[in-house]
Amino acid sequence: MTSLKNATVLAFGDHRRRHRTVCFNRSELNQLLALYGRQVARAVWRDYAIDHREGMALFSVFRHSYAAAAYHIVKIAGSGSRPPQFMVLRGRQRLRTASTLADVLDYFRPRLTLVGSGTGPAGC
Repeated sequence: MTSLKNATVLAFGDHRRRHRTVCFNRSELNQLLALYGRQVARAVWRDYAIDHREGMALFSVFRHSYAAAAYHIVKIAGSGSRPPQFMVLRGRQRLRTASTLADVLDYFRPRLTLVGSGTGPAGC
């Protein structure tokens, strides 16, 4: 049996007033997990974690479960009338910043590459 002599019980509302809790909403989680699912199917990502820190929420993806995160997708709390900001980070490097999650996730959209000189197949 566990003793709770030193435990402090807080009402959830009191905790939220003291700490700026930022969370991904349902729509944002759907977007993040859809991207994650596509990357898992392509065998690029293998694991993910969701973390909440003071003023931000993080969705981290891993190529190997024993390695550091390959990317962090971050939601930073807005203040007053300013909406939240979203970022894609690789380590400490900021790869993209936007005011919507969809714009930030465009970073992971496959880019089309042109092959050849545009003159058609060889011999034509």
